[in-house]
Amino acid sequence: MLKIRVAEKSDAPLLTANNCAMALETENRVLDPQAAKLGVEGLFARPQFGFYIVAEVDGIAAASLMVTYEWSDWRNGLFWWIQSVYVKSDFRRQGLYRSMYKELKAMAAAQETPVCGFRLYAETDNHKAQATYNNCGMHACDYIMFEQTGV
Repeated sequence: MLKIRVAEKSDAPLLTANNCAMALETENRVLDPQAAKLGVEGLFARPQFGFYIVAEVDGIAAASLMVTYEWSDWRNGLFWWIQSVYVKSDFRRQGLYRSMYKELKAMAAAQETPVCGFRLYAETDNHKAQATYNNCGMHACDYIMFEQTGV
């Protein structure tokens, strides 16, 4: 049985482990576990920045993702950025992301502050993830992402 729920502080070790596993799998990047733990805990301490959801299959935490907020002055609403998507290997290709996305859409529709859309980024070589997002109704946008870290 599938249950999708908003994560709680007690899920921090699971979310940290999922983030570390996702970084290693998708970017071949080893995260500092302490920094990753503090990052997860930091979102729980600052709920105005976002939240996590967890998908459980028969009581087993099988997948998780994070949502952060971006205010759009053009649309007078929030974009929900979907980040840190991770589905444990034994549960892949079973529709868990699709189910979590459907739940996010229902949650967004119930918000007092309008949610004007969803955004996420995917690694350019992660074609399976891109196909999943396309199959859920998302599409590649016309923007190129830039970043500067360590500021």
